[in-house]
Amino acid sequence: MSSIEPARRRFLKAAGVSVALPWLDSLVPARAGEKARDVPRRMVCVGNEFGMYPGSFWPEEQGLDFEATPLLEPLAPHRGSFTLFSHLDHGLKGGHFAVHTFLTGVKSADARNRPDGGISLDQRAAEFVGARTRFPSLAIGSDDGLHGGCQMSWTRTGTRVPPVPGPRELYRRLFVQGDPEDKRRAEDRIALNGSILDTVLDDANSLRQRLNPTDQHKLGEYLESIRSVERKLDLDRHWQQVPKPSVGMEEPVNEGLARDLPAIYDLIALALETDSTRVATLEIGGSFRASDLGVRAGYHGLSHHGHRPEVLEQLVALERYQVEQYARFLGKLEAIRQPGTDETLLDSTMVLFGSGMGNGNSHTNTDLPIILAGGGFRHRGHASLPEDAGRRVPLSNLYVSMLQRFGVATDSFSGSTGTLAGLEA
Repeated sequence: MSSIEPARRRFLKAAGVSVALPWLDSLVPARAGEKARDVPRRMVCVGNEFGMYPGSFWPEEQGLDFEATPLLEPLAPHRGSFTLFSHLDHGLKGGHFAVHTFLTGVKSADARNRPDGGISLDQRAAEFVGARTRFPSLAIGSDDGLHGGCQMSWTRTGTRVPPVPGPRELYRRLFVQGDPEDKRRAEDRIALNGSILDTVLDDANSLRQRLNPTDQHKLGEYLESIRSVERKLDLDRHWQQVPKPSVGMEEPVNEGLARDLPAIYDLIALALETDSTRVATLEIGGSFRASDLGVRAGYHGLSHHGHRPEVLEQLVALERYQVEQYARFLGKLEAIRQPGTDETLLDSTMVLFGSGMGNGNSHTNTDLPIILAGGGFRHRGHASLPEDAGRRVPLSNLYVSMLQRFGVATDSFSGSTGTLAGLEA
């Protein structure tokens, strides 16, 4: 072996190239007394635009022995692996215009005045992951819902993270290598963007001396956004040199979000298993066409059911399908064992399911339908939290607990007042 090869291996190891590969049994230390590496924590957030019909969602009993409602029946095989929380929300109003607060706890218009700028839960976790994976986070969905759809993922600078529009595009982003010409164009783009940023920073630094304190503060905010672009460019430069993982899945065809859900969930599972990402967000918005599932009315129209039985039957069928696919995803994660440990991929992956809309018919953003599965938490079945105004627990408390479990050193998020007690493993 040449002297170049050990040096190359040391460089690749230092660069973190191995994180793009699946975690293989043969790579885990096997000698007696040797401890396998810590299992990385992962987070998946799934949200829909119109909530869940309360009459078919909420059970009456608390604890693990609650009687399953029509919308919770698909989760029966996972009863010990999830917690359903009632009476959690952000205390906000706005109907469709507040759905985007699901993972942030703050309206986008008010984010500028917040310490963390209205960053969403998934992006806070992605900041912690940084360059450990090719994609710090993945957002999947579309933009054609009511008032822009779910709009779940937001950066610290108040920018919405644009979602990957379908499983075909997601597959290509995750697993298609691209030819040498594609790689050359990408490298040229990165170099050009880096040159532009250098020029902008030079201009900004020379301008700083002539600004009053107010304008200096504005410039500081702008430079922070520039620094986030710099970090992304550094990440792009690194991962351009790392081959994407190979997987045994054919490239899917986009058929519309409703029909695409199984393929999207399969791709998210593969992305987690290959450590291509540790954070994924799935938006189920207005592009979820009821007609793709044999329902003639529109999803949004059905959410305004007026308690008409024939409309409710169709709405619950759409919502049950969403829960079925969520349950199927949990089963898939549970079937993937983490080599060298007794854990499954579900044990290391917290999977949040919910919405920023509590009741689509009345446009309320309270009592959000919140389910948290997996992640190594001590799950409680149905956990009913205080309902009266003086004792209500903010949904952000759950997010603090999730972030801490993920490894983020924080004791606050958005409007939190602490953690959510009772989830400790």
